[in-house]
Amino acid sequence: MKRVLPPAPWQGRNDQDQPEHAKRWHHQVEIQTDAHMPIDVTHGLIGFCCDAGVRRNHGRPGAAEGPAAFRRQLANLACHDTAVRLGDFGDVIAEGDELEAAQATLANSVAQVLSHTDISRLLVVGGGHETAWGSFCGLYQALGPDVRIGIINLDAHFDLRKPEAQGPSSGTPFYQIRELVGADNFFYTCLGVAQESNTATLFQRATEWGVHYRADHEMTAAHLPAICDEIDAFTQSVDALYLTIDLDVLPHYQAPGVSAPASRGVSLAVIEAVIAQIKQSAQHCRLGLPLVELTELNPSCDLQGVTARTAAILANALLSDSASAGKPVRDLTPLIERK
Repeated sequence: MKRVLPPAPWQGRNDQDQPEHAKRWHHQVEIQTDAHMPIDVTHGLIGFCCDAGVRRNHGRPGAAEGPAAFRRQLANLACHDTAVRLGDFGDVIAEGDELEAAQATLANSVAQVLSHTDISRLLVVGGGHETAWGSFCGLYQALGPDVRIGIINLDAHFDLRKPEAQGPSSGTPFYQIRELVGADNFFYTCLGVAQESNTATLFQRATEWGVHYRADHEMTAAHLPAICDEIDAFTQSVDALYLTIDLDVLPHYQAPGVSAPASRGVSLAVIEAVIAQIKQSAQHCRLGLPLVELTELNPSCDLQGVTARTAAILANALLSDSASAGKPVRDLTPLIERK
């Protein structure tokens, strides 16, 4: 396991026509060499290059290359919120099966960035969904045990498996988090669950533990008003939000490059609307939305970079504060239905 700092420089297109108004994401990136240094950035990025969690969960490895593929796609996307300055804090790299050590390093990295900088939001890019354990532990370190952290997981899977003999995996992070914080402080909602991909044991556990969830077929444009109300209600009971997105929540044609592609999935347009609502609702939380995450990007299974570009589009929504401005998400439902 190792931490790579500084990350490689970002590269992308430079448009000559009114260049001051032709900004792309690579223009907005500041390479960081030290999490403790004073920096002039508004948002942060850390990559988690790891296949160990997916391997232990008997999935298709390849997500260790996800952060690099993600950066290449985000670099060339047009950036319309030029107030955003993205600090790239490099990658945590898991070597072999050193999952627990890599997760501990990720946790320390997340805690350092959130504790020693003035960024408003940190994006972590995995890696499999074992990334979530390291990310949450870092947020928990930074905020302290008395802060009620609400977890919103957009995912086809609950990821509530009990760790087996080989240890934690990409299927166990939220089980581990409940063990850490205790039953009374476990605030977890999972949106986009595929019934076919979760056993009755996992549904029973989610119910017994008070997990709020929605199935993938209940995540359409017609359901958005109810979803928005549920997100609003969820945020009333927490101090801070942590949003984690497993790309396998999306349909296979929008995210083929994941360990377990979804036959049904939740459309990108609906996911974008849910993100916008989460950002709006987070404004009512005392500590907002300090941590967001994208996981399971597997370039070795991707088709023409479709999944990497989808991840970049989602990151654009997660990092651009102007994306949550304007009309309430409920009012966008007719527009989404026409897409």
